[in-house]
Amino acid sequence: MRVVKYTHSCVRLEREGHGVLVIDPGVWSEPDALRGADAVVVTHEHADHVDVLRLAGLGVPVYAPKGAVLPGLDTVGVSAGEAFTAAGYRITAHGGRHATIYGDVPDCTNLGYVVEDGLYHPGDCLHVPEVPVETLLVPLHAPWMRVSEAIDFVREVGSERAVGIHDAQINERGLASVNGWLEAEARTAYRWLPRGSPL
Repeated sequence: MRVVKYTHSCVRLEREGHGVLVIDPGVWSEPDALRGADAVVVTHEHADHVDVLRLAGLGVPVYAPKGAVLPGLDTVGVSAGEAFTAAGYRITAHGGRHATIYGDVPDCTNLGYVVEDGLYHPGDCLHVPEVPVETLLVPLHAPWMRVSEAIDFVREVGSERAVGIHDAQINERGLASVNGWLEAEARTAYRWLPRGSPL
């Protein structure tokens, strides 16, 4: 399976005998991430993970958590624990809620997705799935997290490798620091990729 990282939390999956699947094409991701897409999977309703206007005109199935508030976008609702197929890929949904941002500020529905029993995209939640993971896409920076939480998350998941995502709000100095900590402490093969790079 070929996985290409785009800006922030967006990844594009391509595999012979399958279609093109895009996960979390938000307002910061490049439009070409969606070129030729056969299906889109969205972890939650925040704009950095879903560009509603772009997806509304795309004409492909969009899978999103049941209860996600996405006005103007028709979606196929997905629940935690559900298995489904999108663009030929077998996917299972995990988790259920967005990480707490601050105090009693309401969160939203958030699902992480394990694709083809190997790649895990958690969205904005550090939920550890109940199944083995080969490749973990680990959030690096957000208003709701600390670097130590990213390290602990990678260790708890216990994947063979981890790749940094959710990085559009961090500058180069901060990114170098976060990557350095994960390389030193994650206890797995960790790397960060610039946009447009395959895993």
